[in-house]
This record gives sequence, structure tokens and C-alpha cells, in this order.
Amino acid sequence: INKSSSVELSEAINSMFRWYHDAAKCYVYLSDVSVGVSVGSDLSSQRTWKPAFQNSRWFTRGWTLQELVAPTSVEFFSADGERLGDKVSLVEEIHEITGICVQALQGRALSEFSLHERMSWAERRETTREEDAAYCLLGIFDIHIPPIYGEGRQ
Repeated sequence: INKSSSVELSEAINSMFRWYHDAAKCYVYLSDVSVGVSVGSDLSSQRTWKPAFQNSRWFTRGWTLQELVAPTSVEFFSADGERLGDKVSLVEEIHEITGICVQALQGRALSEFSLHERMSWAERRETTREEDAAYCLLGIFDIHIPPIYGEGRQ
């Protein structure tokens, strides 16, 4: 995205949710989750990365809310390039980490969730620019507005 072009930036922000929704598959690279060397069963291997997965910074970033909710298929990979699972196999863990309703993660129409519930999904998320705390929710609420940076969070 060319952030120096306000037209391109506005188009990208307002189209982002649709891009993710229409994607055949989305991949999430968790740079702060490592599988490391595993000895033993798959279960013991899971124990090594699950705590890091639960505390991954990716789940706290504002813009990743759309990346998680919009696409049907999301696959998670560790910093080591190991596949950790997908949105289906990790749905309970993702729900516990984010507070996003399992049905929303499974693709139920977002319009079936109250405004308050959808807002709660973003409560603990952080953005670099304060306006992005609102702009990252545009697709979640199916609205389009021209972003105006410099106006603040309120």
C-alpha cells in the first residue's frame, strides 16, 4: 500500500476486509512463536509452542482482527516455518485468546452479532496510529469512510 497516496490508502483500508474474505486461504506467520526441537509425541511438541501461541503479539494488533475473522481458511505458522494448525483446529484456543465468539470464527455473518460484541473483539488490540483503532473495524461493521489521519482516536 502506497501510504503517501491518500486515495490508494483510503481504497486499501476500505477494501481490506473484502480482500481477506474473498481469499482462498490466508497464512499467518507468527514471528514470536517457535516450535523448537521437539522430542517425543506431537502432544509434547504442542506444549512447547502453545504458551507462545497464546501470548503472540499477532493477536493483539488491531489490523489482524480482520485477517482472523474475514477469511474462511487461515493457517498459522511458527517462526520456524512449522504449520501449527488452522482456524478450524485452533478455534477454541483462538476464542480463549481473543474473546471472539466461536461462531464468528466459524464464518457466521457478522451482522448476527451485536455492535457491542463486535466492539469487544477489538478492546485489547493495539495500533501504531490511534486512528487505526477505528479504521481496522470498518470491515467488521461493513462501513466505508474516508480515513483522515491526524484527527485522533475519538
